[in-house]
Amino acid sequence: MSQGDENVDFNLPPDLQDYLAELDGFIEREIKPLEQADDNIRFFDHRREDARTDWDRGGLPSPDWEALLAEARRRADAAGHYRYAFPKEYGGRDGTNLGMAVIREHLARKGLGLHCDLQNEHAIVGNNVGLLLMLEYGSASQKDEWVDDLAAGRRGFAFGITEPAHGSDATFMETYAQRDGTNWVISGEKTWNTGVHAASHDLIFARTSGAPGSGEGITAFLVPVDAPGFTVEEYLWTFNMPTDHGHISLTDVRVPDTAILGGEGRGLAVVQHFFNENRIRQAASSLGAAQFCIDRSVAYAKTRAPFGKPLAANQAIQFPLVELQTQAEMLRALIHKTAWGMDQSGPFSQSEQVSMCNYVANRLCCDAADRAMQVHGGLGYSRHMPFEHIYRHHRRYRITEGSEEIQMRRVAGYMFGYMKQRAPKGVPEVS
Repeated sequence: MSQGDENVDFNLPPDLQDYLAELDGFIEREIKPLEQADDNIRFFDHRREDARTDWDRGGLPSPDWEALLAEARRRADAAGHYRYAFPKEYGGRDGTNLGMAVIREHLARKGLGLHCDLQNEHAIVGNNVGLLLMLEYGSASQKDEWVDDLAAGRRGFAFGITEPAHGSDATFMETYAQRDGTNWVISGEKTWNTGVHAASHDLIFARTSGAPGSGEGITAFLVPVDAPGFTVEEYLWTFNMPTDHGHISLTDVRVPDTAILGGEGRGLAVVQHFFNENRIRQAASSLGAAQFCIDRSVAYAKTRAPFGKPLAANQAIQFPLVELQTQAEMLRALIHKTAWGMDQSGPFSQSEQVSMCNYVANRLCCDAADRAMQVHGGLGYSRHMPFEHIYRHHRRYRITEGSEEIQMRRVAGYMFGYMKQRAPKGVPEVS
């Protein structure tokens, strides 16, 4: 999408359209056969939740499930797809935010499969925000230690942001760190640390200075999960299983100065960067999943013929799907425009629009999945169709990606002048 002096071209760049076709070919050659081999389809058909969950380990993802995802990522990396968004010097293609949004929608629109399983953010085109943050904020020694492993998906870190008593408002976090010579001593609690069961480190956000409620004085620390005093208290069971959402505690955990990512007192800028780039991609994925539900409902309504005529002949079936399709078309235009704007002016430049895209996309996906269940009747309610799984997963995003109320408050902040339109690099937005 490019803008000239007199007109706007809404066509996707030809190279991006070609790349979607390239991805489709790779999925058919490499991923679909792997999905069908050795009863791997059990992770996607009506057995999916049970097959994915290790009930004997507290509901964690089963080792076989995670090994299959890892093999899909390995094949995608070998074919040159997994690192699309990364800089060329790290094996990527210098992918854009627009490119990632289009790709994420394209993959999600195909439905459940090994090419893209949104329950755990898996995709053959990696959304490795951890690597992007390391490239942006990591020290030279941190990059030497982390970049190669992050780029290949061999190692990662969890995010310790949310706290049990403070939810969406990170600025009131009670986790604190105190300097002790060249070390820091961290104490506190974090919850919803997704992926901490498989991570070597947890990126812990702790207050090192400033008053509660201030955006300044919060520092991000890369904390080894095997450090003395770091304890995983439990994994919280959720609407959609398996669970990898850890509730952890830190009791006098000691880390060196070199564990700081992004500079002392500047941790909120790190997390805000993460939110904007992740949320536009997640919104695109929700749009793709919603479009899948709409497409499948339309196709089913054309063939299902109770009482002697197709369901599609009934306006009670047509009109709700028309409403959903209209919303999807409008949302797609805003997502593309927003992602393009981020490419032109940086990740902070479109914060208002990112919030709009995010909360609307998540609502739309839930509405589309619910409507698909209704159109498909009893079969739609069963686990033999994917709609209940899509609904249960995407219902999460109306809370976890910044609740929709927080996103709406953020938009209101820009509309009514309480927030700046554009935050300078390194200066956090408090939302």
